[in-house]
Amino acid sequence: MDRHVFLMSFAVVACLLVASATPAEAQERSPGPVLRVPKTDDFEVTGRGDSHAWEKARWEPLPLRTSGGRDLATRVKVLYSATGLYVLMDAADAAVTATMNADFLDLWNEDVFEFFLWPDQRHPVYFEYEISPLGFELPILIPNLDGKFLGWRPWHYEGPRKTRKATSTTGGPRQPGAKIAGWKAEVFVPYELLAPLQNVPPKPGARWRANFYRVDYDGGRSTRWTWAEVGTSFHEFRKFGTLVFE
Repeated sequence: MDRHVFLMSFAVVACLLVASATPAEAQERSPGPVLRVPKTDDFEVTGRGDSHAWEKARWEPLPLRTSGGRDLATRVKVLYSATGLYVLMDAADAAVTATMNADFLDLWNEDVFEFFLWPDQRHPVYFEYEISPLGFELPILIPNLDGKFLGWRPWHYEGPRKTRKATSTTGGPRQPGAKIAGWKAEVFVPYELLAPLQNVPPKPGARWRANFYRVDYDGGRSTRWTWAEVGTSFHEFRKFGTLVFE
Protein backbone atom coordinates (compact mmCIF):
# COMPACT_ATOMS: atom_id res chain seq x y z
CA MET A 1 0.00 0.00 0.00
CA ASP A 2 1.22 3.55 -0.78
CA ARG A 3 2.63 5.10 2.42
CA HIS A 4 0.59 8.28 1.99
CA VAL A 5 -2.65 6.33 1.55
CA PHE A 6 -1.84 4.22 4.63
CA LEU A 7 -1.20 7.30 6.78
CA MET A 8 -4.41 8.94 5.58
CA SER A 9 -6.39 5.78 6.39
CA PHE A 10 -4.80 5.54 9.83
CA ALA A 11 -5.65 9.18 10.47
CA VAL A 12 -9.32 8.55 9.67
CA VAL A 13 -9.47 5.74 12.23
CA ALA A 14 -7.62 7.82 14.81
CA CYS A 15 -10.08 10.70 14.37
CA LEU A 16 -12.98 8.36 14.93
CA LEU A 17 -11.51 7.15 18.19
CA VAL A 18 -11.02 10.63 19.64
CA ALA A 19 -14.37 12.04 18.50
CA SER A 20 -16.91 12.53 21.27
CA ALA A 21 -20.66 12.70 21.63
CA THR A 22 -22.96 14.27 24.19
CA PRO A 23 -23.59 12.32 27.42
CA ALA A 24 -27.21 11.82 26.37
CA GLU A 25 -26.13 10.20 23.12
CA ALA A 26 -23.54 8.04 24.89
CA GLN A 27 -26.15 6.75 27.36
CA GLU A 28 -28.87 6.24 24.73
CA ARG A 29 -31.06 3.29 25.63
CA SER A 30 -29.91 0.31 23.59
CA PRO A 31 -32.34 -1.79 21.57
CA GLY A 32 -32.34 -5.58 21.37
CA PRO A 33 -31.58 -8.24 23.98
CA VAL A 34 -29.58 -7.64 27.15
CA LEU A 35 -27.12 -10.09 28.74
CA ARG A 36 -25.64 -9.60 32.21
CA VAL A 37 -21.96 -10.60 32.39
CA PRO A 38 -20.57 -11.92 35.71
CA LYS A 39 -16.98 -11.27 36.79
CA THR A 40 -14.49 -14.11 37.27
CA ASP A 41 -10.88 -14.85 38.03
CA ASP A 42 -8.84 -15.86 34.99
CA PHE A 43 -8.85 -19.53 34.01
CA GLU A 44 -7.56 -21.89 31.34
CA VAL A 45 -9.30 -22.05 27.95
CA THR A 46 -9.71 -25.68 26.82
CA GLY A 47 -12.39 -25.53 24.12
CA ARG A 48 -14.66 -27.70 26.27
CA GLY A 49 -16.05 -25.05 28.59
CA ASP A 50 -15.27 -27.28 31.58
CA SER A 51 -13.94 -24.63 33.98
CA HIS A 52 -16.05 -24.19 37.12
CA ALA A 53 -15.97 -20.46 36.40
CA TRP A 54 -18.61 -20.98 33.72
CA GLU A 55 -21.11 -21.96 36.40
CA LYS A 56 -21.42 -18.23 37.20
CA ALA A 57 -22.84 -17.44 33.76
CA ARG A 58 -26.18 -18.45 32.27
CA TRP A 59 -26.68 -19.84 28.80
CA GLU A 60 -28.14 -17.41 26.28
CA PRO A 61 -29.83 -18.99 23.22
CA LEU A 62 -29.17 -17.79 19.68
CA PRO A 63 -32.45 -17.88 17.72
CA LEU A 64 -32.54 -19.38 14.24
CA ARG A 65 -32.88 -16.57 11.67
CA THR A 66 -32.99 -18.56 8.40
CA SER A 67 -36.48 -19.39 7.18
CA GLY A 68 -36.82 -23.15 6.73
CA GLY A 69 -33.40 -23.83 8.21
CA ARG A 70 -32.72 -26.77 10.48
CA ASP A 71 -32.97 -25.47 14.04
CA LEU A 72 -29.80 -26.80 15.65
CA ALA A 73 -29.63 -25.61 19.26
CA THR A 74 -27.02 -22.86 19.65
CA ARG A 75 -26.17 -20.96 22.82
CA VAL A 76 -23.49 -18.74 24.37
CA LYS A 77 -22.09 -17.71 27.75
CA VAL A 78 -19.97 -14.65 28.58
CA LEU A 79 -17.70 -13.80 31.52
CA TYR A 80 -15.19 -11.03 32.18
CA SER A 81 -12.10 -10.76 34.35
CA ALA A 82 -9.56 -8.10 35.25
CA THR A 83 -7.64 -8.90 32.04
CA GLY A 84 -10.19 -9.79 29.36
CA LEU A 85 -13.49 -11.20 28.11
CA TYR A 86 -14.40 -14.90 27.91
CA VAL A 87 -16.94 -16.25 25.40
CA LEU A 88 -18.23 -19.83 25.16
CA MET A 89 -20.38 -21.17 22.30
CA ASP A 90 -22.11 -24.57 22.29
CA ALA A 91 -23.87 -25.78 19.14
CA ALA A 92 -25.57 -28.94 17.93
CA ASP A 93 -24.39 -29.96 14.46
CA ALA A 94 -24.29 -32.85 12.01
CA ALA A 95 -20.98 -32.34 10.22
CA VAL A 96 -17.80 -30.25 10.22
CA THR A 97 -18.28 -28.20 7.05
CA ALA A 98 -14.91 -26.46 7.28
CA THR A 99 -11.65 -26.91 5.37
CA MET A 100 -9.67 -23.69 5.90
CA ASN A 101 -6.42 -24.45 7.71
CA ALA A 102 -4.98 -21.07 8.69
CA ASP A 103 -5.90 -17.96 10.66
CA PHE A 104 -7.03 -14.70 9.00
CA LEU A 105 -8.83 -16.42 6.12
CA ASP A 106 -12.45 -15.75 5.00
CA LEU A 107 -13.82 -18.08 7.66
CA TRP A 108 -17.40 -16.83 7.22
CA ASN A 109 -17.68 -18.88 4.03
CA GLU A 110 -17.70 -22.12 6.07
CA ASP A 111 -19.08 -23.23 9.46
CA VAL A 112 -18.20 -20.45 11.89
CA PHE A 113 -19.02 -18.77 15.20
CA GLU A 114 -18.67 -15.00 15.35
CA PHE A 115 -19.06 -12.24 17.90
CA PHE A 116 -18.87 -8.47 17.64
CA LEU A 117 -17.93 -6.09 20.49
CA TRP A 118 -18.80 -2.39 20.33
CA PRO A 119 -17.70 -0.95 23.69
CA ASP A 120 -18.41 2.75 23.04
CA GLN A 121 -21.44 3.96 21.08
CA ARG A 122 -19.82 7.35 20.46
CA HIS A 123 -17.54 5.80 17.84
CA PRO A 124 -18.58 3.61 14.86
CA VAL A 125 -15.62 1.28 15.45
CA TYR A 126 -15.93 -2.25 16.82
CA PHE A 127 -14.11 -5.57 17.19
CA GLU A 128 -15.08 -8.65 15.16
CA TYR A 129 -13.99 -12.18 16.03
CA GLU A 130 -14.57 -15.40 14.07
CA ILE A 131 -13.57 -18.97 14.88
CA SER A 132 -14.11 -22.17 12.90
CA PRO A 133 -14.80 -25.66 14.31
CA LEU A 134 -11.18 -26.47 13.41
CA GLY A 135 -9.95 -23.71 15.74
CA PHE A 136 -8.77 -21.14 13.19
CA GLU A 137 -9.55 -17.50 13.93
CA LEU A 138 -10.10 -14.08 12.38
CA PRO A 139 -9.75 -11.15 14.84
CA ILE A 140 -10.14 -7.72 13.22
CA LEU A 141 -11.02 -4.11 14.04
CA ILE A 142 -13.84 -2.59 11.98
CA PRO A 143 -14.30 1.14 11.29
CA ASN A 144 -17.86 1.34 9.89
CA LEU A 145 -18.56 4.65 8.13
CA ASP A 146 -22.12 4.83 6.77
CA GLY A 147 -22.06 1.13 5.89
CA LYS A 148 -18.58 1.27 4.36
CA PHE A 149 -16.29 -0.93 6.40
CA LEU A 150 -12.98 -2.76 6.15
CA GLY A 151 -11.32 -5.02 8.71
CA TRP A 152 -7.90 -4.07 10.11
CA ARG A 153 -5.66 -6.89 11.33
CA PRO A 154 -3.89 -6.51 14.71
CA TRP A 155 -0.24 -5.48 14.67
CA HIS A 156 2.31 -7.27 16.90
CA TYR A 157 -0.34 -9.91 17.54
CA GLU A 158 1.53 -11.86 20.18
CA GLY A 159 2.08 -12.24 23.92
CA PRO A 160 -0.55 -10.54 26.11
CA ARG A 161 -2.24 -9.00 23.03
CA LYS A 162 -3.10 -12.39 21.51
CA THR A 163 -6.37 -14.23 22.13
CA ARG A 164 -6.47 -17.63 23.78
CA LYS A 165 -8.88 -19.95 21.97
CA ALA A 166 -9.77 -23.60 21.48
CA THR A 167 -12.55 -25.71 19.99
CA SER A 168 -13.86 -29.23 20.53
CA THR A 169 -16.38 -31.59 18.93
CA THR A 170 -18.70 -34.26 20.30
CA GLY A 171 -19.88 -37.40 18.54
CA GLY A 172 -17.01 -37.41 16.02
CA PRO A 173 -13.49 -36.15 15.28
CA ARG A 174 -12.56 -32.51 14.83
CA GLN A 175 -11.62 -32.74 11.16
CA PRO A 176 -13.03 -31.55 7.83
CA GLY A 177 -16.14 -33.44 6.73
CA ALA A 178 -16.46 -35.45 9.94
CA LYS A 179 -19.90 -36.47 11.18
CA ILE A 180 -20.45 -34.99 14.64
CA ALA A 181 -23.18 -34.27 17.18
CA GLY A 182 -21.97 -30.77 18.00
CA TRP A 183 -19.05 -28.44 18.60
CA LYS A 184 -17.89 -25.81 21.09
CA ALA A 185 -15.70 -22.73 20.84
CA GLU A 186 -14.08 -21.07 23.85
CA VAL A 187 -12.30 -17.72 23.43
CA PHE A 188 -10.50 -15.25 25.68
CA VAL A 189 -10.07 -11.72 24.28
CA PRO A 190 -7.51 -9.66 26.27
CA TYR A 191 -8.24 -6.01 26.88
CA GLU A 192 -4.78 -5.25 25.51
CA LEU A 193 -6.06 -6.33 22.09
CA LEU A 194 -9.10 -4.06 22.46
CA ALA A 195 -6.99 -1.10 23.60
CA PRO A 196 -7.72 1.04 20.47
CA LEU A 197 -11.38 1.13 21.54
CA GLN A 198 -12.85 3.32 24.28
CA ASN A 199 -14.66 2.13 27.45
CA VAL A 200 -12.10 -0.69 27.84
CA PRO A 201 -11.66 -2.40 30.24
CA PRO A 202 -15.27 -2.44 31.46
CA LYS A 203 -16.10 -1.42 35.00
CA PRO A 204 -19.06 -2.85 36.95
CA GLY A 205 -22.19 -1.34 35.44
CA ALA A 206 -20.54 -0.65 32.07
CA ARG A 207 -22.57 -1.40 28.96
CA TRP A 208 -21.12 -2.66 25.69
CA ARG A 209 -23.12 -3.25 22.54
CA ALA A 210 -22.49 -6.72 21.12
CA ASN A 211 -23.82 -9.51 18.94
CA PHE A 212 -23.23 -13.24 18.52
CA TYR A 213 -23.62 -15.22 15.32
CA ARG A 214 -23.36 -18.75 14.06
CA VAL A 215 -23.36 -19.80 10.40
CA ASP A 216 -23.64 -23.43 9.28
CA TYR A 217 -23.16 -24.74 5.74
CA ASP A 218 -24.20 -28.39 6.07
CA GLY A 219 -25.78 -29.77 2.90
CA GLY A 220 -24.57 -26.82 0.83
CA ARG A 221 -27.07 -24.47 2.45
CA SER A 222 -26.29 -21.43 4.58
CA THR A 223 -28.16 -21.32 7.89
CA ARG A 224 -27.60 -18.63 10.47
CA TRP A 225 -28.36 -17.88 14.09
CA THR A 226 -28.01 -14.43 15.70
CA TRP A 227 -28.53 -13.14 19.23
CA ALA A 228 -29.80 -9.69 18.23
CA GLU A 229 -31.73 -9.72 14.98
CA VAL A 230 -30.12 -7.77 12.14
CA GLY A 231 -30.85 -7.57 8.44
CA THR A 232 -28.88 -9.02 5.55
CA SER A 233 -25.56 -7.81 6.98
CA PHE A 234 -23.98 -8.86 10.28
CA HIS A 235 -22.49 -5.35 10.40
CA GLU A 236 -25.73 -3.51 11.26
CA PHE A 237 -24.10 -2.54 14.54
CA ARG A 238 -26.83 -0.17 15.71
CA LYS A 239 -29.11 -3.21 16.07
CA PHE A 240 -26.70 -5.07 18.36
CA GLY A 241 -27.79 -6.21 21.82
CA THR A 242 -26.17 -5.06 25.07
CA LEU A 243 -23.76 -6.62 27.55
CA VAL A 244 -24.09 -5.29 31.11
CA PHE A 245 -21.05 -5.99 33.30
CA GLU A 246 -21.85 -6.94 36.89
